This record gives sequence, C-alpha cells and structure tokens, in this order.
Amino acid sequence: MDKINYVDEFKKIFKDNIKRDGAKEVLDFLDTTDFYTSPASTRYHGNFEGGLVAHCVKVYNRFLKMVTDEFGADFVKQNAESLAIIALLHDVCKIGTYKKDKRNVKKDGVWHEVPYYSYEDSLPYGHGEKSVYMLSGFMRLTRDEAMAINWHMGAFDARAREGSTLSSAFVKFPLALLFHAADLLTSYRDEETIKD
Repeated sequence: MDKINYVDEFKKIFKDNIKRDGAKEVLDFLDTTDFYTSPASTRYHGNFEGGLVAHCVKVYNRFLKMVTDEFGADFVKQNAESLAIIALLHDVCKIGTYKKDKRNVKKDGVWHEVPYYSYEDSLPYGHGEKSVYMLSGFMRLTRDEAMAINWHMGAFDARAREGSTLSSAFVKFPLALLFHAADLLTSYRDEETIKD
C-alpha cells in the first residue's frame, strides 16, 4: 500500500476546495463516523481498513485528470468545488455499512480463521441516491453534482435497466459520465484488493 496519509489528504483537498454553506457540518459529521476507517468494499477494491477514504482521494485525482483532458484547466479551476464534492463524497452512502467479522477459509487442506468485512445497511436507500440524500441534509448540491453522485455506479446500478434514465443522464450531464468512468477506472486500475 502507498505511504500516503489519505485522511490528511482528503481533509486538505476538502478544505482547499469546498467552501459552501454546510461544508463544515459535513466534515464534522464525517469525524463522527467510520468514513476514515471503513473499507471501500467487502471483497473488491479497497477491502481494507481505510480503503474508503483512500478510494475517494484516488478517484478525485483521476477525475481531475479526466475533466482537464475533456474540458481544460480553466473549467477545472472554475468548478473546483463541484469536482471535489462529487469525488470526495460520492460514497458517503457506505458509512456504517461494513462490519469487521471472521470466517473460516480452507487453505492447503487446513481451515484458518481469517478477518473479513460483512455488509449491513441500516438505511437501505440505494447507493448513489443514498449519498445524494445524505449530503442534501447538510448542503445544497448543484444538478451536476447530484447527477454525478447519483449515477456514479453507471450500469452497475440496479436501477440501470432498459428504459432507465441512465443514458439520458450521461448525455445531459457529461460530468456524470466522466465521473462514472473515473470511479470505475480507479476501482479496477488504481486500487488493490486483499485476497484470502
């Protein structure tokens, strides 16, 4: 794993870019949760303590590069707050959902007890839409921010069936499409997974 302190990096990016009403309350809220110690998933990318905050910082960095390539550095500068909100906060829906547990795994014919994370959602509101819902309790999101966070799972979202609004959202809100791509690429290309 990298030697980067992702909690410090997250807070620095946040404080440097996000200034709107409610920003301090969001940070205060995150400090009361497991956001900084939670994994990003149970079995896939970032499935280790601190994986969620590391994921959000890595997505932010990839997203900035992609938006710069697509729209230019001036666009990034003018929209720095929105880009930070989207990337850093897209997965707040995962707060409180991962629990440390143990299970038995057979390796070389011998059973071993190994740690793993189980998933339990006390607020089953969905994924991207749950993050939008949670953030809206603290700050007003722009339409671009809400769309990018809401649809960041793209076709992996259970709502993305034939006839869904996913295609329309990606056409009308190009930041949503770019953010989905950044999240996907980060998950598969930039992050490690701990295997049993």
